[in-house]
Amino acid sequence: MKDLDWKNLSFGYRPTDYNVRCYYRDGKWGEIEVCSDEYLKLHMAATCLHYGQEAFEGLKAYRCKDGKVRTFRVKDNAERLQSTCRGIMMPEVPTELFTEMVNKVVRLNQEWIPTYESGATLYIRPLLIGTSAQVGVHPAKEYCFLIFVTPVGPYFKGGFSSNPYVIVRDYDRSAPLGTGKYKVGGNYAASLFANNLAHEKGYACEFYLDAKEKKYIDECGAANFFGIKNNTYVTPKSTSILPSITNRSLMQVAEDLGLKVERRQIPEEELETFEEAGACGTAAVISPISYIDDLDTGKRYSFGDQPGPISKKLYDTLRGIQYGEIEDKHGWTNVVIE
Repeated sequence: MKDLDWKNLSFGYRPTDYNVRCYYRDGKWGEIEVCSDEYLKLHMAATCLHYGQEAFEGLKAYRCKDGKVRTFRVKDNAERLQSTCRGIMMPEVPTELFTEMVNKVVRLNQEWIPTYESGATLYIRPLLIGTSAQVGVHPAKEYCFLIFVTPVGPYFKGGFSSNPYVIVRDYDRSAPLGTGKYKVGGNYAASLFANNLAHEKGYACEFYLDAKEKKYIDECGAANFFGIKNNTYVTPKSTSILPSITNRSLMQVAEDLGLKVERRQIPEEELETFEEAGACGTAAVISPISYIDDLDTGKRYSFGDQPGPISKKLYDTLRGIQYGEIEDKHGWTNVVIE
């Protein structure tokens, strides 16, 4: 294992030993290739550079207390990538190929998997890009699917602690019938300006309302939103929201813990009725929200300076499953290294 200060690792890119690649040419996927080069050789007219034909996923590998290394819901990440592929006209990466490449890249870089309970994990980034050269808005004929890994610390410096958010009305992350439900880079590019404004004002992240009416809760920056009230886990339903695998997992965990689960439109004014609120995603799992400011109206929706008891129970339970310490009733985890 690499001699790094795992406990003080930030969330960012660090080079590891290997990545894995597979190319789509002549209508079929080729063999998996192992590569130690961090760089890609791309034609300057590649469709990923000009027309945004690219998609990615994000998942993690965990070094667990029992010494094993586990991944979490790999099949679901493969299926979400396949949905994105259909949405932006790319060849689907078969689940078997996706899973084999994830397992291979984790095993090849096992020296970079952080120690158990250091607060750090091995982040896994699958990336699919259109590589054939063309001028004209058409799907590419050739593609590269690659996966690299990097050890990361907590997404937010404070780890599992509450953070403030701010509602933005002048910017939209995605449109209701656009690419919001697909994990493509364009959605994140669209959020950069508003995210920077939020940081300049002292907030952890921006908070979006729906693009059509500006009435309903959409997303928290690049994460899904959930609220807790009356023993119920409530999360938005929208065609412009990325279907978070972490959120799906939390909804199931909430049910397992005896909570009701509602996935529906949430009007902004309902925020004041929630006892707890949080943002959820692969990077942070849960980032509890201390308050959400609406600067246009002067309203502040407060949820407490410390994570609420239900949010903490959901967080501890999901992490317990990911680390193999709580029974995995739903078959979400996969042991990659015994």
